[in-house]
Amino acid sequence: MKLIIGNKNYSSWSLRPWLMLTQLGIEFEEVNLRFDSFASDSNFKREALAISPAGRVPVLVDGDLVVWDTLAIVEYVAEKFPDSHVWPQAVAARARARSICAEMHSGFSGLRSNCPMNLEASLPHIGQIVMRDHAAARADLARIVAMWGELLDQHGGPMLFGDFCAADAYFAPVCARIRGYGLPVPEPISAYVERVFALTGMRAWVAAALLEQDFVAEDEPYRSSRP
Repeated sequence: MKLIIGNKNYSSWSLRPWLMLTQLGIEFEEVNLRFDSFASDSNFKREALAISPAGRVPVLVDGDLVVWDTLAIVEYVAEKFPDSHVWPQAVAARARARSICAEMHSGFSGLRSNCPMNLEASLPHIGQIVMRDHAAARADLARIVAMWGELLDQHGGPMLFGDFCAADAYFAPVCARIRGYGLPVPEPISAYVERVFALTGMRAWVAAALLEQDFVAEDEPYRSSRP
């Protein structure tokens, strides 16, 4: 299998299946498609469209089969590797995990748009402004705190459903936003964020992201250049 991903510093959607596959020990070949622009004539768009009709990353290629969209990739891997525990084993927990991943997939636009993932940047001053000025971002963060708090209490940690699963991979970019923008969360939530960053796969992703040293203006609303 091949997983086509974007820049590790910025690409939150690429992080999700990459972290899931890596952390669960599922072998794959990584193909990095460096982002320059979403413009139709950009190198990124041309190369992405040559792989899938969506023209975006991530994309999973398994032989002649091409699977795009992160949630579709997660479900395909769950079917292909049923013993890998992509989802929790209990029926109710599995349904809940799928529900929160779908919620992440379609929601939290206030937080995502105002705090884009940027692993190399430390932007707590921006986080303060966002929390002050953007009600939608505050509401998204409150929902995440309530969701994670309930799941950690119910399953006892260390991950949202006890053991690592797709749900933790799905919310790893949110952990990056909380950490990078210094967003105010209770101690149990902050501790969960640190446990996600301590995962072997997450450490490897962050280390590679910091080595890229790219500056993509389209993904940089708060910086005019790299420091």
